[in-house]
Amino acid sequence: MKIAVLASGDLGYNATQFANKTYGIECILTDKRSEKIIDFAKSNSIVFFLGNPRGGKAGRFIGENKIDVLLSVNYIYLIEQDLIDWPDKYAINLHGSLLPRYRGRTPHVWAIINNESVTGITAHLIDTGCDSGPVIEQIKINIHEEQTGGDLLEIFNNEYPNLIASVLDQVKKDSVNPIAQDHSQATYFGKRTPDDGKIQWTWSKERIYNWVRAQSRPYPGAFSFYRENRIIIHKIKYSSHGFDYNDNNGLLINTDQNPIIKTPNGCVEIIDYIIEEDLELTKGESLS
Repeated sequence: MKIAVLASGDLGYNATQFANKTYGIECILTDKRSEKIIDFAKSNSIVFFLGNPRGGKAGRFIGENKIDVLLSVNYIYLIEQDLIDWPDKYAINLHGSLLPRYRGRTPHVWAIINNESVTGITAHLIDTGCDSGPVIEQIKINIHEEQTGGDLLEIFNNEYPNLIASVLDQVKKDSVNPIAQDHSQATYFGKRTPDDGKIQWTWSKERIYNWVRAQSRPYPGAFSFYRENRIIIHKIKYSSHGFDYNDNNGLLINTDQNPIIKTPNGCVEIIDYIIEEDLELTKGESLS
């Protein structure tokens, strides 16, 4: 079985290693920033295409490499029809949610932000839509209240190989039985950037808690401002500290130890943060 892997980032790198060790890889498509994948291809003498394949840019590469299966894992580029038609059998993508819910980018981060208790991984056939192809198999993953986006990413790194093994085994046995998604149940969430992480202190303490844990390390972190300096917040917890409902949201209630901040329905304590200019937070001032 000849396999082409389309992969980016650490998640794609780990999946690439596993697929090559278990089944062997014919060729790889990746991006210029995925240095681990590039080095892996070179060290294992695997031919690779580097950069955006859209608009027929990978046409020659496709023509030179015959494959049975295309496997996409965390690939940053949209996959067009020429790549979908490339394999003799299947073009398959692994996606970090239980499709049809949470189509789009960084779905596990959005799931935590939205206080979901369950997420998962889906293997599906690739079509020209966004994560909309028929589902081959899914793995369900529970989300616990204290888990972060980074925690789920680590679980994904452990579970993706299991799903890859199962799906490729189905291909090998000619037992793939894809089921169409119910598009009426689909939700979609777009790409996030570091500047999307700003905390609004008018939110409930629960929403702020989920916002912070979803974007904590290895992601850039949620943030606020103190005296016009950015403060990046990686971990908070609920606080039972007293407060006046008439106080401004974002007020620093106490700074004797960890800073305690007022929200509309309670306080939160900042456990892990970084602030520009190495300023000390002062009681009575506010984050904005």
